[in-house]
Amino acid sequence: MEFRNTGGTAARSGTVTFATHVIGALGVDWATIRSSQSLPTPIAAGATRSETYTVCVESWRVPPGMRVETQDVSAAWE
Repeated sequence: MEFRNTGGTAARSGTVTFATHVIGALGVDWATIRSSQSLPTPIAAGATRSETYTVCVESWRVPPGMRVETQDVSAAWE
């Protein structure tokens, strides 16, 4: 993911939150599992940083025939 600091001061900390959906074989959204990780800080004013994240879901939450999709991502700077 790419994070761009468009503010006037450095971002010193923050969190990125992923909303991973468990989707059934017929396309029904059965559950949403949220997980959070730290942002790749510090990010200077006007700078961009990239980071790769691994989002895991416990196998018992995804029965055979279902799949997972991370559909929503949000970031909160502090």
